[in-house]
Amino acid sequence: MERIIQEPDAPEPEATRRAADVTESSRANRGWWDRNADEYQIEHGTFLGDDRFVWGPEGLDEVEAELLGPPEELKGKDVLEIGAGAAQCSRWLAAQGARPVALDLSHRQLQHALRIQEGVGGRMPLVQADAGALPFADGSFDLACSAYGALPFVADPVRVLRDVHRVLRPGGRFVFSVTHPIRWAFPDEPGPEGLSVAASYFDRTPYVEQDDEGRAVYVEHHRTIGDRVRDVVAGGFRLVDLVEPQWPAWNTQEWGGWSPLRGNLIPGTAIFVCVRD
Repeated sequence: MERIIQEPDAPEPEATRRAADVTESSRANRGWWDRNADEYQIEHGTFLGDDRFVWGPEGLDEVEAELLGPPEELKGKDVLEIGAGAAQCSRWLAAQGARPVALDLSHRQLQHALRIQEGVGGRMPLVQADAGALPFADGSFDLACSAYGALPFVADPVRVLRDVHRVLRPGGRFVFSVTHPIRWAFPDEPGPEGLSVAASYFDRTPYVEQDDEGRAVYVEHHRTIGDRVRDVVAGGFRLVDLVEPQWPAWNTQEWGGWSPLRGNLIPGTAIFVCVRD
């Protein structure tokens, strides 16, 4: 789970576990990403690159993983990236000859996408929208992807999956990565203190950071592995693979609660590869 990056004089938000519905989760997380996009890009921009497709903090790269298919087969494909952030993944897809559309809830994240786009050249559509209400016609895309975008933060993941299913053409593939559900049971710490179980894996109560008036300013939702599989099926997809990247020897950096220490012992990312029949 992420931590709030505070303004200098802003009071520390209260971290709690409580219910948070679709509307509250969307409002809180849009505000969080708008406020923290600058710091996020400064802190992680070098790792993410301008045009690299990375599935998570482990550094699994799509150029090697080929979870969307061989790079040479992406040419001419219409691809929707959900929770695109600064659109690094979409930029890589465009370099392979695909026609990506980068969608994000956060206006500020998309401003960073424009900034990078103006610096490196190339154009792609940037769309600000909620992942559960995609503003596209049925069957608009051949592929969809989401690298830690949307799914960890939404209260109703089946709603998102059904809408992705709707905008994909028959045979289309949706690949998404999320924090590995087992991490919910451990403290979000990169050191030894993050290796002891501190909560129930089966407790689905959302993690909420709220202001002094009780308004959510950040929300993250937990689903078990079984929940995620059932969500995929309820969304109309067929699950064809579940990838749990191992921590590579070359990656020596920490990213929040992700670290070489933890990554060599417990999984940090789960990637679901789904097909719309």
